[in-house]
Amino acid sequence: MPPLPPLPSWVTRVAVFDLETTGVDVETDRVVTAHVGLLDAGGTEIAARNWLADPGIPIPEGATAVHGVTTSHARALGRPAAEVVEQVTSALRSLLSQGVPVVAYNAAYDFSLLAHEARRHGIVPLESPSPVVDPLVIDKAYDRYRPGKRTLQVVADHYAVPLDDAHEAAADAVAAGRVAQALARRFVLPETLTELHDRQIGWARSQAASLTEYFIRVGRLDPDDAIDGTWPVRGHRAVDSEDGSSALLHP
Repeated sequence: MPPLPPLPSWVTRVAVFDLETTGVDVETDRVVTAHVGLLDAGGTEIAARNWLADPGIPIPEGATAVHGVTTSHARALGRPAAEVVEQVTSALRSLLSQGVPVVAYNAAYDFSLLAHEARRHGIVPLESPSPVVDPLVIDKAYDRYRPGKRTLQVVADHYAVPLDDAHEAAADAVAAGRVAQALARRFVLPETLTELHDRQIGWARSQAASLTEYFIRVGRLDPDDAIDGTWPVRGHRAVDSEDGSSALLHP
């Protein structure tokens, strides 16, 4: 048996990022909780920070049912939204400037919502964050025809990554990072982070085009509509699910 190719060097140190929010519209919804952490080569989290924000608007019951945070809890214990958004943006900007890849599952959702929040509060947003690693985009690219959903819980199970508290920002962020490391061990990914980041831009665009064709065919989209595959930050309104099955629609 030929030797396995060496693992990409980035596997040994990855940042992880996840948001829980008031809803699924990146333009109008707000951050409720956030997590930024750092994993070592074995997937152990060696540094971490969590935030709870008062989003400044009521948290809908449907969102609370997902992540467990109520409006009263966020108002009583959460930090001002502007403070949280500034600190999360600053933490990510610092990691990216050091060349540490930031893993985010369905990255275009979290980074887009964070960018809109930053603009809302007069904070310089992360316009073109890089390097970013998106396990959802990579998994779809390398295992395109696997049936079933591509939620984080399902994909984590597929790669034998534990996820005991889904939709809690820290648990989701760490699981996404470990899935990214598992993907790097399972498949031969591009050798450099620059190449991997650039390839994901193309993969995300192709995946959106394919999903657009399918949704038009089954009647979920009008023929003149399309799903925006811009990655990792979309410029306008997007309504997104955890597995990226619904995204920005544009004429």
